[in-house]
Amino acid sequence: MSNLAFLYLMGPSPEGQNPLVTFLPLILVFVIFYFFMIRPQVRKQKQLNNYRSSLKKGDKIVTTGGIYGRVTDVKDNTVTVDAGDNVLLKIDKSAVLKDSSDIEQKR
Repeated sequence: MSNLAFLYLMGPSPEGQNPLVTFLPLILVFVIFYFFMIRPQVRKQKQLNNYRSSLKKGDKIVTTGGIYGRVTDVKDNTVTVDAGDNVLLKIDKSAVLKDSSDIEQKR
């Protein structure tokens, strides 16, 4: 059913009803979504961007592909990673997920 037909069938709104009260549940849903979904995701993305920009030689990392390695060189948008046995991989910074030393300490 179209919105116009729905509003027509609803009839006129009561004279004394505040329009803010009508939209209050919708506003409340947006506020809840912001604080429980959007804000934490933005904070997490900001932390990840800060981590990627602070990468330096010798850091242990994990990539999105699951490759564990140690950073050997850092350029503007790329990182060279030693994946073991002198295997050097050139990886985009956006593929770096986290610090693998955090994972090793938890075990």
